Amino acid sequence: MTIDASAEQLLEGLPAHRRELFEARRRRWLPDLREALAGLYAEPDAVAERLVALAARAFAERPDALHSHDLERTLAPDWFQRPDALGYAAYADRFGGTLAGVGEHVAYLRDLGVTYLHLMPLLTPRPGANDGGYAVMDYRTIRPDLGDLDDLRTLTATLRREGISLCLDLVLNHVAAEHDWAQRAKAGEQRYLDYFHTFVDRDVPDQYEATLPEVFPDFAPGNFTFDDALGRWVWTTFNDYQWDLDWSNPDVLAEFADIILFLANAGVEVFRLDAIAFTWKRMGTNCQNQPEVHLIVQALRTVARMACPATIFKAEAIVGPKDLVAYLGTGRQHGKVSDLAYHNGLMVQIWSALATGDARLTAHALAQLPPVPSTTAWIAYARCHDDIGWAIDDGDAAALGLNGFEHRRFLSQWYAGDFPGSWARGVVFQANERTGDARISGSLASLAGLEAGDPFALDRILLAHSVILAFGGMPVIWMGDEVGLLNDHSYESDPALADDNRWVHRPPMRWPPETTHPVYVGLQHLVRSRRTLPQLHASTPAVPAMTHDPGVLLLRREHPYGTVLLAFNVTAEHRVVPQAALWENGLDPVRVVDHLTGLGTGGDVWLPPYGSAWLHQANALQ
Repeated sequence: MTIDASAEQLLEGLPAHRRELFEARRRRWLPDLREALAGLYAEPDAVAERLVALAARAFAERPDALHSHDLERTLAPDWFQRPDALGYAAYADRFGGTLAGVGEHVAYLRDLGVTYLHLMPLLTPRPGANDGGYAVMDYRTIRPDLGDLDDLRTLTATLRREGISLCLDLVLNHVAAEHDWAQRAKAGEQRYLDYFHTFVDRDVPDQYEATLPEVFPDFAPGNFTFDDALGRWVWTTFNDYQWDLDWSNPDVLAEFADIILFLANAGVEVFRLDAIAFTWKRMGTNCQNQPEVHLIVQALRTVARMACPATIFKAEAIVGPKDLVAYLGTGRQHGKVSDLAYHNGLMVQIWSALATGDARLTAHALAQLPPVPSTTAWIAYARCHDDIGWAIDDGDAAALGLNGFEHRRFLSQWYAGDFPGSWARGVVFQANERTGDARISGSLASLAGLEAGDPFALDRILLAHSVILAFGGMPVIWMGDEVGLLNDHSYESDPALADDNRWVHRPPMRWPPETTHPVYVGLQHLVRSRRTLPQLHASTPAVPAMTHDPGVLLLRREHPYGTVLLAFNVTAEHRVVPQAALWENGLDPVRVVDHLTGLGTGGDVWLPPYGSAWLHQANALQ
């Protein structure tokens, strides 16, 4: 089958080799595209033809430098899985002031070892309250205070020269009420009214509400808002100014495919699919994690693969463990959806183990996740821009003799500094008296005890980073964590931020950063050690191993170059990994080397308080 007429016309004027390349990609990805669309729409072939035409146009308009980058990425599709991959996440204004300012600090990122930079919302949001930038008013322009599209293109080119890929947020579930689509819906244009979930009365919304949770119960209760100008109820999962889109309308899919291609041609390489779990609505459910969510991503991914294969997708799915793996692909969608997904459970379990001094729940919970496709990777992180929701599964807790509700309440109290003996200094976020849910805000350093002056705070910070760096996938550092920035309460004096205490862990970067800070020095050592251990490639999963000590988390990675056993002491006491544990995991104690020190262990492996060791055979290939 050849390119359809509409796509062929768009490719006219391109050299023969370029037309041949697009046709090869189209043949490769069209079956996956049709498969996804067949599960979404009544006329999948018509939608497929429309999307292929969008891909052809973007391919024809793609700059030569990005075509070359596509070739490089096609030859190294595992770039984000490699042990030298390191992510960094920041708000552009808090890191560099503007996009141009970010570009001025690229050398700092390069020296840290960063290969992936996630800049938090850059696209133009609504004026005033905008959910931290996630109420987007225009997907094709940049926040004026940060710069413009030319600044974005300049920044991506600068980053690309330094081997750094830019990740940008793409909000899929909703748009700002001020977005052109919403405004045209309000004006009575039926085409755009069909882009949204709207209702003439409360009958249907009330039926949905019976099974819907509240995302922001404190300041945005309920999931529907009456819009006076429209004269209808609008689905607003997050805030009354964020209108949920109706993805059962293929026009919405086509709009976002075109947006992705537009931004990819500006040099964006990774799209963080924000609020992806909420995109498909089904009566009688919580309207999260529906099967169609993954078909939507599969369809978008195939279009990107045709036009700009350097582009990859990251699922922002902060969901329960049983729903998480599907975002990387299970069953017939194995390896066909997102390339990256946040391992929210790993972050939660790191903090749980540190609070309790017991790694058994962590090991059990991590063992419950099935393997992910070998072509994908987790985003491993100890801290991010958001609050920490204590996603402890009741079944996992019960397996360890714990009550899930009580353990979640304990973690909230511990990290708020309210539990006797706590060294943490966090802030409770969005406490829900009805459900008992209470999330936590706070910088990594403050949560780990540095603000409280605890003598083991530095060790906890480095241990948390050791876990995410050794776990595999793409480890991501949140801006300022590498230099131990503490909670910043200055947000309280800003009326635009004061009602959202998550800004306590979003302080401005201090320039120049204190690169002699022991956190930075220790972290840089971990990053450099990781680069030289090929067994940490993400295609080799980290599997919990049996431990002889509840205070030590053991993870095993079996690789053709040899097994690596990762040991993490989550207590304030010296702990030992006995020779028996080494033998059980296929390592000869006499020949075991700790990769972090380069020293042989000669038998039992002693870990200092909150210490870690990356253990492998001395003669294993590296």
